[in-house]
Formats: sequence, C-alpha cells, structure tokens
Amino acid sequence: MDDEVQSETPLEASGSFKINKKEISNVWKHFTKIGKDKDGFEKAVCNYCGAEYVVGRHPKTGSSYGTSHLGRHIPTCKFFTDSELNEQHGKSSTYQINQEVHREKLARAIVYHDLPYNFVEYEMIRDWINYISPNVVMHSRNTVVSDVRKMYVKEKEKLKQSMSRIPNRVCLTSDVWTATTSEGYICLTAHFVDDNWRLISKILNFCRMKPPHTGVEMETTLFDCLKQWGIEKKIFSITLDNAAANDNMQHILTNHLRVQNKLLCDGEFFHIRCSAHILNLIV
Repeated sequence: MDDEVQSETPLEASGSFKINKKEISNVWKHFTKIGKDKDGFEKAVCNYCGAEYVVGRHPKTGSSYGTSHLGRHIPTCKFFTDSELNEQHGKSSTYQINQEVHREKLARAIVYHDLPYNFVEYEMIRDWINYISPNVVMHSRNTVVSDVRKMYVKEKEKLKQSMSRIPNRVCLTSDVWTATTSEGYICLTAHFVDDNWRLISKILNFCRMKPPHTGVEMETTLFDCLKQWGIEKKIFSITLDNAAANDNMQHILTNHLRVQNKLLCDGEFFHIRCSAHILNLIV
C-alpha cells in the first residue's frame, strides 16, 4: 500500500498556514478516520469489522505511523468480502461462486483421490476454504454422500448408453472372495471395444455377497446385474478362476442364456478359465 503523501512547504513548516494533505493510499477506501483519542493519537476504523488503528503522527515524537498496518489488516478481516478484494486489485467484482458446480467438483475430487466423506468437515479444511472465499458453502458429509451417489447414477447412465450403441459383444470377468472381516464380495467387470477401437474395461458391479457362495446364488446375482445394464443379449464370454462354485455358476448361466438363444455358437466359447489362476496353482 502507498503511504499517504505528506508534503510541507516552507510557509507551512513555519506555521504561516496549512494545506490539505492528499490521501492517495487505497486503504482509505476501507478505513475511516475518527479523530484523536484522549491521548492525542489519531485513529482510523475499519469499515467492515470496526477495528481501530493508530494513524498519522505521534503526538510527542512526530514520527509517522504510515498505512502499511492498515493494508495488512484488509486481507485478514473476516467481514471483508471477495467482491471488495477483487475490486481492490482491479478485478471484476461481479464474479459469483456457482454452488452446484462447486459441489460437483468436490464430489469428483473425493472420489478421484479416495478421500473420506468427512473430509469436508475437517476444521482446517473449512478454515482454508473460508479464507479463499467466504461465499463457498461447505456442506456436511451426508450431503457429499448424496452428491457422490448422484454422480454415480449419472456416470452409470452414460456408460449404459455407451454399451448399448456398440455393435459388438461384451466379455466379462468376475471373482468372489472373502475379506479379512469374513465378509464376502463379488465383482463383475465388462471388457469391450468402443466405436474408436479402444479396449474399455469398466466395473459394472461391486457389492456384498452374503453366504452361501453357491453357484446358484452367484448366477442369480450376475444375471440380475446383466439385466440391470441391459447387456444380457450381448455377452460373448466370461473368465473365472477354477473354483468349484464358479464351474457350477457358469454352467447355470450358460443354460440360462442358451435357452434365450443369446449366446454365440451355442455357448461353446462362453467359459474361459483364468490363466493367472492356473499358473498360480502350478507354482
């Protein structure tokens, strides 16, 4: 910040007369002089938070306080808005935060970086965001969960439409396993070539698989997922490891799709055994 210009002519210095001193510092857009206190110190008050600061000259020593301390206060004032800060730096003061875009980008960041939902409730994160822009609304973790779910539904519909347009068939891989917490999970992944001849691999389903992990239960879960994605008529093959339950599951699924005449070559090439699992067994 520029200190105020205080120039004296020889006549002024001698006390013959006084002239008005021009205040050219930008800080005076945000501060107002309120006169001298009982000790003779001239004061200025912040137009936003009401904080008082000493300005002008010391009543005894005559040394000048300048305006630098006023300039340091402005960015830290909790009532000083973004529009006023932009105006101070010559930027447009009409910029407004789009809260919907902010929420969508926040949800994407949490998914992309695998952050916990309560990330938005961290005290210092909220303090940082408030410093950048007090206009940004930081919602609770429950709102973020809802936003992530909406994003999932939106992306799921886009992928569903993309798979419905491809003329070729889809290959599947699937696996079932039990975590250290004794909870079972099943994952189904689709692999296909898109319109630009790129190999695309997308997880279609990742969910809890409650016991028993029998072929019948697994086939029911997978077929329901295929119908949900609308690709039950476009399946070419499925790759599984060599567990006995998987053999039983693929046999039931093959018969299910064969009855509906939805397999190529009557399902002769439908089941493919996982080569990585076979090599692991050999080792």
